[in-house]
This record gives sequence, structure tokens and C-alpha cells, in this order.
Amino acid sequence: MNDDDAPDWEFKERDILILRELSRDPQLSSRDLARILEEDHGIDVSHVTVSESIRGMREQGVFREAIIPNEEYFIFGLFEFKIDPTAFEDGWREAMEDIRDDEHTIFYFLSDGEYQWKSVMMFPDREAESKWIHDFYKEHGEVIHNIRNSVVHNVLKFRTDPEVLEDLSATAEE
Repeated sequence: MNDDDAPDWEFKERDILILRELSRDPQLSSRDLARILEEDHGIDVSHVTVSESIRGMREQGVFREAIIPNEEYFIFGLFEFKIDPTAFEDGWREAMEDIRDDEHTIFYFLSDGEYQWKSVMMFPDREAESKWIHDFYKEHGEVIHNIRNSVVHNVLKFRTDPEVLEDLSATAEE
């Protein structure tokens, strides 16, 4: 996300509580959230206001919604793409966009240190993963010096804890 994509949102305590409750249970209705805000936090607000707040935060990009199937249905891999600097200028953008836009990519980022692209990808099986690597090398082999992939197995946690959103309270108070 660059600065132009950064959300422009002034958090109210209510917004942070709504995000915390939704991270606990994404299926909560605005009526349920209004009830929880009143019963657990002493905030009396209508379900319409809750719905408007959620819609506003969604439209401003405060949170993202993604459907991620249960990890029992797919295999996950951490991919690291080392770039060949001699061919970088001619093909980096197409390779980068192909990884970003690929149906298997669920999380894509750059890391510090040795400049590398990294992604978390999901496939139905190891054969599909292997075929993807083969096809990617065929298409972008002149730009990619190396692909290192690590098998991600025994996923033990795959969610956002509501407590991490407490850090937003400091932003709301400023």
C-alpha cells in the first residue's frame, strides 16, 4: 500500500470496538454489534449507525475482506523470488504483476534486506504448485534468478486477534 492508498479515517472508540468484535466473529449483524456495544461497552448506538460505520470503514479501506478457504482444502507455500539484476529493467514489472494478480497468490510483499519479492500462495496439491513454478520460469525465467519455496504445513493460527486492534485506540485518542 502506498501513501495514496492509505485510509483516511478518524477512529472513534465505537469503530475500534466494531472492528474488534468483527475480528472475533465476522458474521455478526449490525443489530448484534449494536447490542454488544451497548451491553458490553455502554455505547448506545443504532444498528443503522453501526452499519454506516462499517460501510464507511470498508469504503475507506480501513479493513479488507477476504475469503480464505479452510487450510485443510489447500496447501500453502511461502515463495521467495530472487531477481536477476541483468534482466531486471526489461521484465520486472510484468513478472511482479503476474505474481500479484495470480489466482494462487493470497499475500504478496517485498522484504527488507536482500531485495526480494515474497508471496504466500495456495494450491490444491503439490503437483499444481510444481506446475505453477515450471510455468512461471518458462514465462519469466530471464528476470527470475531463483524461486525458493517453503512448504507451509500444520497451519496453527490463521486469523486476526481482536486485541491487536487496541493499538488503534491511541490513534483515536490523539
